[in-house]
Amino acid sequence: MEVGFLGLGIMGKAMAINLLRHGFKVTVWNRTLSKCEELVQNGASVGETPATVVKKCKYTIAMLSDPSAALSVVFDKNGVLEHINGKAYIDMSTVDADTSSKISEAIKAKGGYFLEAPVSGSKKPAEDGQLIILAAGDKALYEEALPAFDVLGKKSFFLGEVGNGAKMKLVVNMIMGSMINAFSEGLTLAERSGLNPGTLLDVLDLGAISNGMFKLKGPTMLQNSYSPAFPLKHQQKDMRLALALGDENAVSMPVAAAANEAFKKARSMGLGDLDFSAVHETLKVPDHSS
Repeated sequence: MEVGFLGLGIMGKAMAINLLRHGFKVTVWNRTLSKCEELVQNGASVGETPATVVKKCKYTIAMLSDPSAALSVVFDKNGVLEHINGKAYIDMSTVDADTSSKISEAIKAKGGYFLEAPVSGSKKPAEDGQLIILAAGDKALYEEALPAFDVLGKKSFFLGEVGNGAKMKLVVNMIMGSMINAFSEGLTLAERSGLNPGTLLDVLDLGAISNGMFKLKGPTMLQNSYSPAFPLKHQQKDMRLALALGDENAVSMPVAAAANEAFKKARSMGLGDLDFSAVHETLKVPDHSS
């Protein structure tokens, strides 16, 4: 199976390498072309533009940073639309439902096929092929894409019409962003109250709120180590999009809104490119505003 792959950031690079290791022929493109070099060493070909990749491959996957990047790759000169007639486009980026719908409508109008398929999971699950794939759109294309999805993820869900995949991903990341803030506050409160935060991690791990994120992020947060598995700037973008979804549906989300403010504060401190758990650093800075 030959696939195109657009976007070689933390996630895209790991996913494309996984496809190559499992025997897929992969043609890659990235806005910064130097990022393609490692993929070429793993057997990939390089397309000079998104249009070139789509022209060559029956199926093209995109894993881009935000709605603006997702739209640009499709609609700009030398973009996906130029050769999409009869081809399939699978956008695995995390975007809002409106962005996904715009891309879907444009691709279908040009005679192409579209599936949105954002993923739950960060760098390590991407490297290990353990992502959770949240697909929506063209059901036949979903079935055709399952061999690739089975390499990239541990479970795929088909959620119906375009937009549902985007919405599900935003809900998941909204919960995750809110949880990491409560967790960070707990670690800080334990330490400042004279408790050992490492013991808190042990207590949490044995109780009903034990979870993989606390287990993975807790030790690194205590070491002030924030190597980016999921960059904080992207988590804040997802909180913003989730809050907009709440506005559309008249859902009050005070916890998510407070978490979003904490991520914005972290970005203002220059932490946007670190892991989203670096929001922990915001609690170490005294607030002299009062």
